[in-house]
Amino acid sequence: MPPPAPGPAKASARDWAAVMSAMLAAFMAILDIQITNASLANIEGAVGASPSEGSWISTAYLIAEIITIPLTGWLGQVVGLKRYLLVNSALFLLFSVCCARSDSLSALILSRCGQGFCGGVLIPTAVTVLRTRLPRAQQPIGISLFGLTATLAPALGPTLGGWLTDNLSWHYLFYVNLVPGAVTLVLFARALDPAPARWGELRHGDWTGIALMATGLSSLTVVLEEGQRETWFGSDLIRTLSVLAVVGIAGFVGRELTVRAPLINLRLLGNRSVGTACVLMTVFGAVSLGSVYIIPLYCAQIQGYDPEQIGTVVMWSGLPQLLIFPLMPRLMRRVDPRLLVGAGTLLFAVSCFVNTALTQDVGMRQLILPQVLRAIGQPLFAVPLSQLATAGLPPRDTADAAALSSMMRNLGGSLCIAMISTVIERREHFHFSVIAERLTANGVAVQARVAAMAARGGVADRAMAHGRALATLAAEVRQQATIMSYSDAFSIIGVTLMLCLGGLLLLRRPAPRAA
Repeated sequence: MPPPAPGPAKASARDWAAVMSAMLAAFMAILDIQITNASLANIEGAVGASPSEGSWISTAYLIAEIITIPLTGWLGQVVGLKRYLLVNSALFLLFSVCCARSDSLSALILSRCGQGFCGGVLIPTAVTVLRTRLPRAQQPIGISLFGLTATLAPALGPTLGGWLTDNLSWHYLFYVNLVPGAVTLVLFARALDPAPARWGELRHGDWTGIALMATGLSSLTVVLEEGQRETWFGSDLIRTLSVLAVVGIAGFVGRELTVRAPLINLRLLGNRSVGTACVLMTVFGAVSLGSVYIIPLYCAQIQGYDPEQIGTVVMWSGLPQLLIFPLMPRLMRRVDPRLLVGAGTLLFAVSCFVNTALTQDVGMRQLILPQVLRAIGQPLFAVPLSQLATAGLPPRDTADAAALSSMMRNLGGSLCIAMISTVIERREHFHFSVIAERLTANGVAVQARVAAMAARGGVADRAMAHGRALATLAAEVRQQATIMSYSDAFSIIGVTLMLCLGGLLLLRRPAPRAA
């Protein structure tokens, strides 16, 4: 393609309004992935769901979102970007109200699916808007804003969700979308230019590819989200869905590489920078969502924190980013983006290695340092990576690259959570058995500890006091084994990040003009 004609040196106020509305919409969509996590117990009690059933409240959103994300580039051109964003933003608000007013688990899951289908549109289109409305000299600012939404929203989700649940009710987890959603609708209506619809292209759409993609990605998401609860391949459901995932994804990839008009241009992954950036974005999604998953779990199970206290801990991985993001455009102009990605990766890895020293005495104060290190590392990792994934591409390829990047981030998060939950359970059993082998009934230290615990129990019956002391000791051993399993999970994340540093060698530095 010939080089594009030079555009204006600075974006107009209307251009910035379009960019800010797209960022606000993406922020809402990403926030809603995590906002229910700290309040699932309250929601489950309100709708009469068990913990295994309540997990579908989050899974339904992820399934719908990950199906929609790859479709956004094509549907945005068919419907027209302005019309497409207005309709999906309005429907997102409608489904948010439906979630808040749901009185049964089935109604809530259906409403969350609707939210996910609309929210999946809002995330990659934010990159498309900033790439098409901002001149190249100001695009680092736009990329920094998108990075802010992609990393700050997951960190603030549990914080905001816990505060709303404790001080108001769980219904406000969804009502909170109404005000920013209304602002987004007004800005979209005023700042985006209308484009003619191409309804005729729907007849020529790759519906076979869409069906294969929806089957493969939805099945894979359910396997990753529910595999641990369903004992993985010991479950008929997981085995069936695994086969559907392999067949669907393999069929989709094969079709998109051979069909004349592909739904999404997978050949972009052959671009060294785009392909490597997507792989690293998978790792970023994994480590960011994985750390947000472990810390609330540790705080709830070991420290007994309520949702608001958990949110306060997680907040430290989000708020410091507000100080880092304004510096990112200047850093990206002066420093090789690959070095920034490397620095962010190292900081994130160090934060994980700090968390490997978990004990039952590690509370809110001790968790601040690793959370702050993550908060500094995430912008350095995410923002240049978003730039490297889309720099220098034409508009349609930009949309496809942004969709691939967002999809891989979500898949990485699901994969990491599935892996971590499995690691925590299995390592907890391993550590418990190792400790139990060394606590023999004839051990002098064990006998002294049990006797002291029985004496403090205040029970006159010696046999009952001895039994209670043994049960208490077993509970303490189980708690220590659980803490050690959390440390193991952080070790795996840290080592994975260190191994990914080699991928930086495959990234190309963008031309100064493209940057």
